[in-house]
Amino acid sequence: MPRPLKIALQLLLSGAIITYLVWQIDIGRTIDYIGGANGLYLLGALGIFVATTWGMAWRWQALLASKGIHEPLGWLTSLYFVGYAAGQILPTSIGGDAVRFVEHARRRPDAKGEAAGAILMERLLGSAGTLVMVAIGLVLAIGRYDGVRLLVWLELAFVAGMFTLGVLLFSRRARRRLGWLGPLLGRNKVERAMRSLYEAVHGYREQARVLLVILAATVGLQLIRIMAIWLCGKAVGLELSPLPYVILGPLLFLVMLVPFTINGLGVREAFFVAFLARFDVNADAAFATGFLFYAVTVATSVPGGLIILWRTLRPAAGARPA
Repeated sequence: MPRPLKIALQLLLSGAIITYLVWQIDIGRTIDYIGGANGLYLLGALGIFVATTWGMAWRWQALLASKGIHEPLGWLTSLYFVGYAAGQILPTSIGGDAVRFVEHARRRPDAKGEAAGAILMERLLGSAGTLVMVAIGLVLAIGRYDGVRLLVWLELAFVAGMFTLGVLLFSRRARRRLGWLGPLLGRNKVERAMRSLYEAVHGYREQARVLLVILAATVGLQLIRIMAIWLCGKAVGLELSPLPYVILGPLLFLVMLVPFTINGLGVREAFFVAFLARFDVNADAAFATGFLFYAVTVATSVPGGLIILWRTLRPAAGARPA
């Protein structure tokens, strides 16, 4: 599908979902919820996202280090914030990942394949961590909440997809059988780039211990970030325990992996309204919670925007030779 057409369809879907949500909620009451939100809770949610960004950057650093590429954690964290800022402008988080890759490639032009492989591996482990969290949430939901069966099937579908992808990336037998793609693609820059990326990711099969540690760290970081969603609910006066958010958060992260709309616009808010309705939360408060959570994620990108501004004013500040 041509990229302009894909973006147009995503915008159309976002507009349709938002229109439906606006029809379902009371705009005045929703604005009151947002305007009267407790700033301390929101500040706490923002603090969680900013602090855990260091943990996200640490995962990237550990993956690079396992391949003999050692980078300062502070520098990688700054690139993560820059990626967040780019993700608010470029469609989906892939835009932020591309910016991180370009910035790292400027520092180490001879390790582009490994840099791209580390970013892709980080994404894959993030998705696997989300599936683990969803499984934990579904186990906690059994006997407590209705409608779990559909979510179980959704989880199984994603697990099957991740397993298939894992076999394609890490199996030696699959690697041999994928050899026919080389002549098909021809000897060009695209083929060389894809081969380099595949070899970099395939090489992580020898780093099982590192991958398990990073997967465990990912689950921990996602659990901490789920508390940010709980704080957004507290900010608008929702008196729910963290347990429902432990179920909601991973499902939200799972849904957001699929780029239905531009940066999840509309899908995120609709998910909050539909899920929190199970706990007798009215649509206005649920929409406000989703909106405030989105506002927190946008605010997390502010440091990245300041870094970009600083580099624009001081071009030499962005140069970090290895």
